[in-house]
Amino acid sequence: MGKIKFGTDGWRAIVGEDFTKENVELVINAIGKYIKDNFGLTKKVLIGYDPRNMADEFSKLSAQILSSLGFTVLLSDRIVPTPVLAYSAKLLNACAIMFTASHNPPEYLGIKYIPDYAGPATDDITSQIVDNLEVNIEKNPDGKIISYDFAVDYFNRMDQLVDFEKIKSSNKKFIYNGFYSATIGYFDEILKQHGIEFETINMVHDKNFGGKMPDPKPQYMQDLIDRIKSSDNAVGFANDGDGDRFGVVNENGEYVTPNEIISILLLHLVKNKGLEGSLVKTVGSSFLLNKTAQKLGIDVIETAVGFKHVGEAMRKFNPIIGGEESGGLSIQGHIPEKDGIIANLLILEAMAYENKSLVDLQKDLYNLVGCNFYNARIDKKVANTNEVQVVLEKYKSVQNIGEFSVKNIDTKDGVKLYFTDDSSWILIRPSGTEPLLRIYFESDTIEKLECLKSQF
Repeated sequence: MGKIKFGTDGWRAIVGEDFTKENVELVINAIGKYIKDNFGLTKKVLIGYDPRNMADEFSKLSAQILSSLGFTVLLSDRIVPTPVLAYSAKLLNACAIMFTASHNPPEYLGIKYIPDYAGPATDDITSQIVDNLEVNIEKNPDGKIISYDFAVDYFNRMDQLVDFEKIKSSNKKFIYNGFYSATIGYFDEILKQHGIEFETINMVHDKNFGGKMPDPKPQYMQDLIDRIKSSDNAVGFANDGDGDRFGVVNENGEYVTPNEIISILLLHLVKNKGLEGSLVKTVGSSFLLNKTAQKLGIDVIETAVGFKHVGEAMRKFNPIIGGEESGGLSIQGHIPEKDGIIANLLILEAMAYENKSLVDLQKDLYNLVGCNFYNARIDKKVANTNEVQVVLEKYKSVQNIGEFSVKNIDTKDGVKLYFTDDSSWILIRPSGTEPLLRIYFESDTIEKLECLKSQF
């Protein structure tokens, strides 16, 4: 039991090592007790799974456990993306359990508990679940398992949020990298239903994700990048293993960062969709988002790193868009959970509304904010966790980093130093798993970025 720990987005472990039948039973019973104690047995429980090894088997086992406790369980009849299951939790006022390890290596699997508000479980919820581990729960014969297709309701919601006729009329060329992921049969099916033409690669579910990390970063999408470069004016899209993160490649075969995507979509949602409100971002996200929001006269709400913090702020403030630098976002009127499917659809919509290439939308963005931003990260090992705290305390009172003067300090997640040039910052955060400091840098010139990095 000591090896079961809930991180920023659920419990994850290697199948056959810590992710075993016995440990899964412990976690599912603990979740069942949490739901029963807080909502009663009338609360439906939804269960879904991504393409990973054993995910479907563990889902069936979990459905049997929860039904034996007296719950009505809606078990997905096929592989399902996390955002699709999360939306169903919101729509059906149900709790959900997703078997996924998101973008982790293929040998991992995980359990993600999704409350009825359809966002990541907050620390107070997961701590209650952990407290329930190895607590005996009374059986109840009134439970049942219902096979369920969660796609239909989600597809209907996309029809309400996305202008598919606009996308169809724009005739933009794009390539969908199925990436062996859970979004196969969802992202492509939505487009087919609306008569939108596209090309595809990697369109089979594979528990090993083609031998790659199921993370839509440039180093894992070289086949998509090569295909874009050999195509005529095409854009590329991908999602991670469970579909909650996005990856976008522009017409030049260049990876478009999540910070750029969130900024472009903020502009689109304000200008073309008339949304009003704030922007939610993490302390690790780029100044590019702040500058974009400033140009629009929009308030910025900053959270700790991790979408559970973004989602919590989205529920509280109802922003136009909430996002993080690692490739997760959602929008007003949807769910407070990362959704890589709607992210990709909205980029197509933004291109259609502006009748511009993605490259041109990037140019428009940088012309608006007036500068570029450059980022880097260094991982610095220290002797032990005590030393991590010593270093963090040191930087809480620092006044200068080399030639850079500190303007103000934020400590909501590690220590973030903002400098007086108003274009540079450093974030120093502890690793959650080892004695390691993650040091993030950003500035508006490469020279300044390298100068900051040289101080560490």
